[in-house]
Amino acid sequence: MGIDLGGTTVKFAILTKDGEIQQKWSIQTNILDEGAHIVPDIVESINRHLHLYNMSAEDFLGIGMGTPGSVDRNKGTVVGAYNLNWKTTQPVKEQIEKGTGITFTLDNDANVAALGERWQGAGDNASDVVFITLGTGVGGGIVMENELLHGAAGCAGEIGHITVDPNGFECTCGKKGCLETVASATGIVRVARQLSEEYAGPSTLKQRLDDGEELTSKDIFELAEAEDPFALMVVDHICFYLGLACGNIGNLLNPSALILGGGVSAAGELLRSKVSNYFKQFTFPQVTESTQIKLAQLGNDAGIIGAASLALKLER
Repeated sequence: MGIDLGGTTVKFAILTKDGEIQQKWSIQTNILDEGAHIVPDIVESINRHLHLYNMSAEDFLGIGMGTPGSVDRNKGTVVGAYNLNWKTTQPVKEQIEKGTGITFTLDNDANVAALGERWQGAGDNASDVVFITLGTGVGGGIVMENELLHGAAGCAGEIGHITVDPNGFECTCGKKGCLETVASATGIVRVARQLSEEYAGPSTLKQRLDDGEELTSKDIFELAEAEDPFALMVVDHICFYLGLACGNIGNLLNPSALILGGGVSAAGELLRSKVSNYFKQFTFPQVTESTQIKLAQLGNDAGIIGAASLALKLER
């Protein structure tokens, strides 16, 4: 079973060993009372659905879960998941194993999404894959030689905090010029606002910004698709930063694929091709030839599929 724990919903899926989803459902995430209801709600939902499907704990190899926050994989605890209202360390593994009788393991949500895309999506189950999620923030996960990289403090794959502009915008992490400040959904709008101050020329995007309209990154990419000259300039800027970060990752790790996922990746081929062009500019020949920039394929299912693959490791 795979579980994808998010700030608004908890998604569940029962999968075969081959990664095929058999059943899927979701519940709302109740973050009241410092998130005290989240784990009991998960346990209750699992047990109710097993009863519904006439299944028992013995039918499962295990449960894997992706969660926001800092994860201690050995202890099975989570701390610092602020969007879940979890202010203290949560003994998630202990509670879920006790409540369901099924072996349980967990990891960070971006890492788990990387496992999903690598296993059943654009990664083609290759041994070396990097996943970059472009959403409200920018996150990522790195799979090298078939293993997820965690790092000394569990911070491997924090792609959003690669510096792409040392004199750039301030980031919530305290640094300046992080990729997240320019390539997240909010960052893209921020870049557009900054560039619009110096842009003079016909442009629907420029006009809408000047009129004080609320715009989203989706609006900017749609206007770029329609060949709005200023929107194209903004997108080119974003793709330069993304291509620079991807080039650095490519030169360092040489994965077979760098996969772009998350809400912003819905911009599709316009985004991928421009990032790929800058990537080629910033990589040396062997990396340029062997590492591809791809678009994610699994959408919202990446998390639950990747989480379930954690349970496969329990079997070993």
